Amino acid sequence: MSTIRSFEGFHPVSLKQEGDDQPSETDQLSMEEKDPEPRQISRQPSVTESTLYPNPYHRPFVSRKYFATRPGAIETAMGDLKGHIAETSGEKIQGFWLLTEIDHWNNEKERILLVTDKTLLICKYDFIMLSCVQLQRIPLSSIYRICLGKFVFPGMSLDKRQGEGLRIYWGSLEQQSLFSRWNPWSTEVPYATFTEHPMKYSNEKFLEICELSGFTSKLVPAIQNAHKNSTGSERGKGLMVLTEPILIETYMGLMSFIGNRNKLGYSLARGSIGF
Repeated sequence: MSTIRSFEGFHPVSLKQEGDDQPSETDQLSMEEKDPEPRQISRQPSVTESTLYPNPYHRPFVSRKYFATRPGAIETAMGDLKGHIAETSGEKIQGFWLLTEIDHWNNEKERILLVTDKTLLICKYDFIMLSCVQLQRIPLSSIYRICLGKFVFPGMSLDKRQGEGLRIYWGSLEQQSLFSRWNPWSTEVPYATFTEHPMKYSNEKFLEICELSGFTSKLVPAIQNAHKNSTGSERGKGLMVLTEPILIETYMGLMSFIGNRNKLGYSLARGSIGF
């Protein structure tokens, strides 16, 4: 915490200590004016030690704009979801992550993900009101493919993104209707795409829960165990983990351009509005 103190009443003092017979620098300069022979004044080079703290976390004022980083927000969300799972299914929680979902129209959405021994839960959580708005449950035994790779777009796309992500498939793309494919608000898309949350480097805790590789390392074994324990038509289905480009099939991208530039998919402090 920075402290601002008043500097009134300060007076210059001499650095010359008692018993010090050496003349001060000011006295030495005045003596040189009287001395016909010029003398050189040796000065020690100043050394400034720069410290990056914290490293690599920087610009804390930016992280405070995200309500997810406010003190107690993540802990409250975890407690709410743990209580919900305990009341409804009683499944064992494998892990908890804060990631960014990228929908089929390239819109970014802040999401909490939980992996249990049987289910993947994707939660839309309101960090302003501290409440769960929407919860999607995906049985782990229905997930049959995971793709890891860089994002790619059609050649004529006007709004592209850089970076890497992860896509999880649990349904058939051939059975997806044309309406759900081109409807930006459709909830019937048989896959979900994720990337790391922008506040990953805000502190050490977010570095852990926003890391995509950590989420993948927990998700894959959980799915494999779910397939082994599954019964009926889902038994023996297996899981494919592929490394390939992730296609986001958008062209104009006007809606995602406006939304992503203004972070509309996040619980974010927008500043004061009024006169």
